[in-house]
Amino acid sequence: MDLYSVVCVRDRAASQKWYEAFFGRPADEIIGEEYLWQVGENAWVVIDDRHMRAARVGGTMITFGVSGLDEILSRLAAYGVEHEPVETYGNGVRHVEVLDPDGNSLSLAEPPAQ
Repeated sequence: MDLYSVVCVRDRAASQKWYEAFFGRPADEIIGEEYLWQVGENAWVVIDDRHMRAARVGGTMITFGVSGLDEILSRLAAYGVEHEPVETYGNGVRHVEVLDPDGNSLSLAEPPAQ
């Protein structure tokens, strides 16, 4: 099974720069007007600013399981990407919410070290 999570944005060119900073690389594929980043073996995040998506802008919520959360946040800070405070849950998971320029939520969750 493949997963394509579509993030609806207002301005693809501006969002493209933000998502390149978030993922640390340019889009892995461009299909028509959609820019795609591969985030897993069969999982993709897609940004789309077509008019038909306008009502959905800002409504996306995605959580990525990551390792090296502090390094990721440092890289994002170097690009001026801000985030909410890092929380540590009772099970040791560290979680932080990052909002794109349209208010879409891209959270990062790092499990505790073993």
